[in-house]
Amino acid sequence: MTKLVGEWSEDWLDMSPFVVHFAKPTGKRTAYDNCLSILAARRIEARGRFGTGKDYEASPKSVCFSEIPLHQLKRLADKRGPYGIGFLKEFLIERDGGPIMYAYKDTMHAMAMRKLVSKAKDSPKDPIWKVAPFVDQPGEYGPKSYFYEWEREWRHIGNLDFHQTDAAFLIIPEDSHSAARGFFHDAEAENLGPNYRCPFIDPYWSVEQVKAAFDEAQT
Repeated sequence: MTKLVGEWSEDWLDMSPFVVHFAKPTGKRTAYDNCLSILAARRIEARGRFGTGKDYEASPKSVCFSEIPLHQLKRLADKRGPYGIGFLKEFLIERDGGPIMYAYKDTMHAMAMRKLVSKAKDSPKDPIWKVAPFVDQPGEYGPKSYFYEWEREWRHIGNLDFHQTDAAFLIIPEDSHSAARGFFHDAEAENLGPNYRCPFIDPYWSVEQVKAAFDEAQT
């Protein structure tokens, strides 16, 4: 991690060596509740279908991430809440995850993808389903517009299991950092759950504050 963080320079602030997953509220459960469930289970469950052919049952469920630079996390926090987890890109790549691609609606490659998934709609083992979840088709769909390229999305097909040491950082509001440290420490001491010793990042921090958190974690 030291090498990748060291590549964070003033000339490369638009890039990030990390991907992040934000917990969002569902039903009566808050984003905080869902984030704690993820961290305790050390699993991010794949609950939605995405990409080309997402309306077919054969399409596998996936987990979504974003490659947004860490000093711009507020863009996602405003939409989903201030809790999440970050991993190095390599961690996801080693598990067959990766960045999604875009085939804009009604282009020849978009229509080719739709034709391929249509042929495989009753064949969940067709190899196209290893690709289709990674191909979105931005465009106008009746009264709705679908343009989310700004999220720099990555995906992983199926549940993502991880060890607490795989986490590059946690996304937690600054005023909860101390309490969260104590909570994880006590959970480990009482053999009730994992302890996360990685940096904690507030999604509304500046790039200087983010860098300081990584520097402190490495001392």
